[in-house]
Amino acid sequence: MGLSGYLVIILAHIILTLRAVMSRIFIIALFGSFIIGCSPVNKILKSNDYEYKLKKADELYQQKKYSQAVLIYEDIFPVLKGTAQFEDLYWNYAFCHYYMKDYLNAENLFKGFLENFPTSTRAEEASFIRAFCHYRQSPKPDLDQTATMKAINFLQTFIVRHPNSEKNKEALDIIQTLRAKLEEKEKRNADLYYNLGYYKASATAYSEMMLNFPDSDNGDFYKFMVIKSSYEYAKKSIPAKQLERYEKVLDECADFIDRFPESKLASDVSRFKNLSENQLKSIKNEQDKETT
Repeated sequence: MGLSGYLVIILAHIILTLRAVMSRIFIIALFGSFIIGCSPVNKILKSNDYEYKLKKADELYQQKKYSQAVLIYEDIFPVLKGTAQFEDLYWNYAFCHYYMKDYLNAENLFKGFLENFPTSTRAEEASFIRAFCHYRQSPKPDLDQTATMKAINFLQTFIVRHPNSEKNKEALDIIQTLRAKLEEKEKRNADLYYNLGYYKASATAYSEMMLNFPDSDNGDFYKFMVIKSSYEYAKKSIPAKQLERYEKVLDECADFIDRFPESKLASDVSRFKNLSENQLKSIKNEQDKETT
C-alpha cells in the first residue's frame, strides 16, 4: 500500500472518531437541556402565581440551595417590589449571593438593602455584612490592596455608627488582620528597594512604615533598616555628599536608641554608628589635609 493509501485510512479514522465524539457531546447537551427543562425550578419559574414562587424560593433558601433560590428571587424581584414581602425577599436574595461567595454582588445588594430599608431592624447586620464582603474581596499581600483599604474604611465606619454593636470586637479583629496585610505589602516593597540597591528609596519606605504602623511589633526592625539603608546610601554617595549623609545615619542611630533601648538589634545599630563615625573622621581628616 502506498503512502497515499495510508493517509486515506488515517483520515477516515479521524473522521469516524470526530463523529463519535460529536455524537456524545450532542447527546450530553441534549440530555442536559432536557434535565434543565424538566427541573423543578423551571416548572416554578413558568408559574404565574407569585406567592407560590416566593414560597418555593424561601424553601430552597432554607434548604441551602442558593443557586436555585436566587433564580426564582430574581424572577419575582420586580413584581414584589414595594410589597410587604419585599424586605424579606431582598434580604434572602442578598444572602444567596453571600453564601455563594459572590461577594461583589452581595456587597452591592446589602448596600441596596440599606438604601431601601434604612430603618429596618436588620440595618446594623446589613452594614456589617457589607463591610465583611469587602474583607472577603481583599487579595493576597503582593496584589493591589484597594479592596483591603475599602474594607478597613467600611469596618471603621461600622464601629463609629454602631458603638454598642456586638460585632465591634469582630470588626476590630478583622481590621487588625487587614492592617497586617497592608504592612506585609509595604514591607515587601521596602525589602525590594533594598535588595535592588535603591537605598534612598528603601530608607524612605521603611520610615513611612514606622509612620503608617506605629504600633507594629517590628518597629525596631524597620528603624534598623532605615539606618542600614541610610548607611549604604551614604557609602555609595559622591564625596561631596558623604559628610551630611553619614551624619544622617548617626541621627537615625540616636533616634533608635531613644525609641528602642531594649531592642535586640541595639548591637547592630552600634556597629553602624561606629562605622559612620569612622567614615566621618576619615572624611574630616581628608578635608583638613586639603586646607593645610
